[in-house]
Amino acid sequence: MYGEWGYQTMKIIVDAFGGDNAPLEILRGCQQAVEEYGLEILLTGSQKEIQRVAEENGISLSHMEIADAPDVITMEDSAGEIMKSKSNCSMAEGLRLLAAGRGDAFLTAGNSGALVVGATLIVKRIRGVKRCAFAPVMPKDEGCFMLIDSGANVECRPEQLQQFGIMGSIYMERVMGVKNPRVGLANVGVEDHKGGELQHETFALLKKSPVNFIGNIEARDIPMDAADVIVSDGFTGNVILKLYEGVAMTVMGKIKGVLTKSLKNKLAAALILPDMKVLKKQMDYNEYGGAPIMGISKPVFKAHGSAKAKTFKNALRLTAAYVQGDVVGEISQAISQLSERVKESS
Repeated sequence: MYGEWGYQTMKIIVDAFGGDNAPLEILRGCQQAVEEYGLEILLTGSQKEIQRVAEENGISLSHMEIADAPDVITMEDSAGEIMKSKSNCSMAEGLRLLAAGRGDAFLTAGNSGALVVGATLIVKRIRGVKRCAFAPVMPKDEGCFMLIDSGANVECRPEQLQQFGIMGSIYMERVMGVKNPRVGLANVGVEDHKGGELQHETFALLKKSPVNFIGNIEARDIPMDAADVIVSDGFTGNVILKLYEGVAMTVMGKIKGVLTKSLKNKLAAALILPDMKVLKKQMDYNEYGGAPIMGISKPVFKAHGSAKAKTFKNALRLTAAYVQGDVVGEISQAISQLSERVKESS
């Protein structure tokens, strides 16, 4: 069966207590996704609290189940606590349910570090994948791009970055609909010889990979359609991500300040308001919902920690597309083929 948006009927496990605005905004986003996309939802968290919040705010729990999980892992908890003192938290329970086959994917807006640890140890990585990676989809001048890795791995080896490029390329084609995605390597210059040992070795590996590798990319070119997949180590990627978001928010704030500075400016702003709304939507990361945790053996998706209903609904849409695009299966096949080529050449 297929929902209104063409998604095959599937069940997504949702951490109802992950993120700054849980559980209210999470429940609202789930209700919207059920109504718009025809999804089934399995919520994890305090059953009593979920039912109370839903009742007090007029939220329908139709097509939603609840798996009771008493604890919550907070943003202040260390990542490893998901396997220790917080092993009964809503995130850990959701990952266990995913590993057990109770749902098709897992989505949370909670602690990023704990999610990486939990997904790796409970759900496990795809066979042959050396590291999982955060891979947010970000707006650019035309369309969007993926930044992989953006913080899961502070230090990386060249073969790990090679796998990031392959995984990112598959996701952008299968989920975001980008044909033959262009893969670029984040570097300090576009020339082939730029960068340190990590960049030199990664460059050579990506050239031999089954992706559309276009070479090195400088950070200033990323917003201007430089590539569809930007590959980097997690430290560099996280710096790019945070600066990108900060500059976008600052510029949009400055524009708003100019347009509301005087009566004359406000009158002018009224004339261009429709175009400004389009621009704001194009540059709004909430339109993309969050980031897949690439390399895990079942679909795991991380929504923004500050996610409200709209953001979470969009994250559910992308999670559903992740499942329907069989991204995990495609990555598994690609990594297996890569491993065979490496064995044959050694």
